[in-house]
This record gives sequence, structure tokens and C-alpha cells, in this order.
Amino acid sequence: MSIRNIFNRNLNYYLRVKYLVQPKICRQLTVQSIKYQNYPSTRVISNCFLYNTNNISSSRFLSWKWLLAISLVYAGYDSQNIFDLINQGSAKELTKFLKDNPKAVNKLHLFGWAPLHVAASNNKYEHLAVLLKAGADPDLSDGFSNYLNVARKQNINPMDVLSSRKNHFMHNFNVNATFQGFTAFHYAALSNNIESLKVLMEYGADPHLKSVSGHKPIDLVTDFTIYELLADYENNFELIKNKKEAEIRKKFPLELRLKQKIIGQENAINVVSSAIRRKENGWMDDEHPLVFLFLGSSGIGKTEMAKQIASYLHKNNKDGFIRLDMSEYQEKHEVAKMIGSPPGYIGYDDGGYLTKQLAKNPNAVVLFDEVEKAHTDILTILLQLFDEGRITDGKGKTIVCKNAIFVMTSNLASNEIADHALELRNEQRQNKLIEDSRISNKKIEKHEEIVTFISKKFKDQIVKPILKKHFKRDEFLGRINEVVYFLPFSEIELKTIVQRELQYWQELALKKHNIQIEWDSAVEHVIIGAYDVNYGARSIKHEVERSVVAQLAKAHENGLIKKNTVVKIEADITKGNHGNIFLKI
Repeated sequence: MSIRNIFNRNLNYYLRVKYLVQPKICRQLTVQSIKYQNYPSTRVISNCFLYNTNNISSSRFLSWKWLLAISLVYAGYDSQNIFDLINQGSAKELTKFLKDNPKAVNKLHLFGWAPLHVAASNNKYEHLAVLLKAGADPDLSDGFSNYLNVARKQNINPMDVLSSRKNHFMHNFNVNATFQGFTAFHYAALSNNIESLKVLMEYGADPHLKSVSGHKPIDLVTDFTIYELLADYENNFELIKNKKEAEIRKKFPLELRLKQKIIGQENAINVVSSAIRRKENGWMDDEHPLVFLFLGSSGIGKTEMAKQIASYLHKNNKDGFIRLDMSEYQEKHEVAKMIGSPPGYIGYDDGGYLTKQLAKNPNAVVLFDEVEKAHTDILTILLQLFDEGRITDGKGKTIVCKNAIFVMTSNLASNEIADHALELRNEQRQNKLIEDSRISNKKIEKHEEIVTFISKKFKDQIVKPILKKHFKRDEFLGRINEVVYFLPFSEIELKTIVQRELQYWQELALKKHNIQIEWDSAVEHVIIGAYDVNYGARSIKHEVERSVVAQLAKAHENGLIKKNTVVKIEADITKGNHGNIFLKI
């Protein structure tokens, strides 16, 4: 145990057990608090002084006042500890700290609580607003049960847990009560902190969330005025929430969100966004879930699109995205892995993966990756799921999931789609070149972007027969709302992918090794030449690792590059896209 922790424990021991602290001990504690920077001890020592004012002479009390002043001036607080900063620092200092440490906003203490909980409990409503503005999750729950349980779990002294808890939470909470599952809303309600409650309501904190003990925030309020305020907010929460979400969607539509994460695929983004918008605004059949089939080569953004849809709809809820690799469901007996084994069979009590996950969140985004590899019996289950919006597990329990979104990805017809898209692009480029030269003798830019649309004739005559031949069931294909086509990357899109990949390693080299990396456009040109339409962005990623990262790692191992070194990546282009990449140190 560190000296600081020992001091924490002893300090609290003297306060609780030996409240009549002797002057000599008080002086020692003051000195130690300054020496070991035990900032919260100032409050404890102040209590010691207040108690002793009636027990010591005036001349001696003057010396105590002097010592107290010294303690207050020099003790201060740890400006790098966000919990100390919330309790004793200003809102401006917290803003500056979060600018340099953005991830700290939702950082959990070793014992379970978050910065938001401390701010709400102590009615630091200005700090609370700073945290929420910086991205704090208003519905983040506390993992702290009580000090004895936490101490047992962490295998540490219970007095250390109690000391830390009391230092961060100024109120006299029952140390034996459980706070597990408390949100910032719970803490503000328990303390009747109306200013903090108003800030949390402004940022859309959920009033319906229950703690482990089954309490909603309104159950903890003792002030009648605050109770009425929370009751009104609770009754109108869904309306307020939907209104705010609509305003956000209007200012920042799904298309723009997806384009931040997905490179290219403009047609796919528009089709997906349009379908989800219809669903969100009630312009779809409520009796059936929304079903997508994503077609295209590997490494082209199909899986990432599904993840981004889940992120948009469910934000930080980890249960909002369910992924099943259908290559694991190629045999008939593997149906049990999905929905659970029937009574009397091994694994009956375990349940199925899909049914268990949908039971947690019936509105989730469910990804069936490489669906063409699944056994036909699996497709029968999916047909029921897509058609009726319900699924029955091995125990006979039915899960209704009509508001879920189901996404299937497949490599079926990927070669045909890629070849057709490339032909269309070449044809469009040639037509534009002829048109521009005829109108104004203007030369087309080499890297000018051209949006490619897959023709209906190609979809009906080439793609649909391939899908029918594989799935053999028209009713299965008939339940798909949108077949979405993902096309090979254009030259501009490939350049963006290469730049992002190099920037990733540039940031990593600076962060981990304090090495600066630079490169020129010739390097990008060489890496683009390694693009394989069958592997998509993965081929670019692997090429960067082979031709650039491998050289950096070898040079680092041999001591050729050290801290503060600037490494230039250059390329010698000999012919076409072929060339050699080398390091210049």
C-alpha cells in the first residue's frame, strides 16, 4: 500500500474514532497532507480545528489558525484528477482539462462511478454542463454497490474505499446502501439538486432508468416541487426526446453521418438513408421489419455500413448491434446455435445466440454476414423473422422484433457487379471526354469523380437470376426491402483510403515512438497500384503494412530511427503503377 493510501486511512480513522484530535496529531496531519498532496484532507483537518477551538487556549488557537491557513493555501487539489477537479476546481479549468483529455469525460473510477455522478451529487451544475457538452453520457450508470462489496471485489482495505467515496461524494450517503445502477439523474434527485436536474433534463437524461435496487430518480426525491418537475418531465420524455432527435436529424442527416465513415458508395448511402428515414417517420408497414441485402466484393464497406446504422440508431448501446457470421451456420444442426436446442437436448438451458441477443434489444440492427453460406434451414428461420417480425427460441418463447433492422451481406454476383461498374465508369468517362471536347475543347480532369448507377436491366437480367439460383425461394427474396449495390472504389476514393491508412500509421508513430512520418504523392500512387477489386480496402491496408510499416519496423529495430526522427517515405516510379517505396531518414 502506498504512503498516500496509508495516510488516507489513518486520517479518516482519527476523524471517526478519535474525534477529539490532539494538537500535536493535528499538526502532524497538516504537514503530511501538504507533503503527500492528500488534497481532500483539508476538509478533515478543518473539522479537527473547529472541534479543538473550545479546548485550547487563545494563544495556541492562533497557531492553529496559522497552520490551517497554510494547509488551505498549499494543499490545493490535483488538477490532473478529474474527480478532484470537479469537486475543487472551476468549470473553466475542467473545460481546459477535457480539451486535452477528451476521453476522461466518461472515465470510470476504479470503484465504479463516473465524473458525471460526482458533479450531479455535489450540485456542481456548471461542471455538469461542461461534462455533458464534452460528450458525457447522461445515462451512464454507477458500478459502485457499497464499500464492503467493492473492497472485497478489489481485494483492498474497506477503509480505503470508504475514504475515496467520501472524498468524492460530499453528501452523507448511507455507506451500507447500494448505488449500483445509479445515473447522474439518480444522484441529483437523491440530493434534491434542482439545478443539476435541470441541466440533465436539458441534455435528455432518461428519467425511466432504474437502479439495481429498482428505483427511478423520481422515487428518491423528497422535495414536493422537484417531484412535480420530474413527474412532468417523465410524462413528456418520449415527446421531448423525439422532438430533439428530429431536430438533430434535420441539421445532420444520416447521409452526412455515413459519408464521414464510409468512403464512396454514394448510391448505397442514399438508398439506405432513404429507407431508414421512411421507417423512422412512420412511412413503412409497421407489421414487417426493415430488411436489406448488401451485395458487392469483400472489403468495400458492407459490414461498416451496418455498424454505422447501428451507431446512428442506438448510439453507445452495445446491445444495439448483433452480428452473426453465417459461415458458422453451414450445417443443419447448427440451427440450435441460433435459436437454442429443443427440450431434452444438450445445450437446452443455454439458449440460442440470436434469440438471447434479440431478447435484450428487440429493436437492434442485426447483421447476417455472408448469408449465402448459411444452411437452407437457417434461411427458413430468417424468412419467418423477416415476414412476421418474430422468432421462437428452443424453449418456446417468442420474441417480437418488428422494429429491428436486418442486414444481410453477400458476395454473390460480386464479380459481375464489379465488372459492370468498371465498364460503366469507362463508358461514362469517355462520353464526358467527348462531350467536353466538343463543347469547349475543355480537357477532362484525370481524377474527376463520376457517379455510377447500376442499370435496372443489369439488375433484372444478371443479378436476380444469380440470387434466385442460390436461394431457390422467391418468397425469401420478396421479403427484402432494398437490394443495395456496393461498387469498386474509384481512383479518387482509393487515394482517400491510402491517405487515411498512412495518416493512421503517422499518428501511431508519433504517439508511440515520437517519430514523425512524411510522404509524397508518388507513394500514394504506388500503393494504389496494389488495389485488388476482389479484396477492396483490405488490399490497400495490407500493401501499406507490407511496403511501408515493415520497413519502419525494421529500421526502428536496427536503431536507424529514434525519438524525434523525421522519416520521409518516398517512391521511385519506374513504369505505370509499379515502383519501389523506400525510407529517407
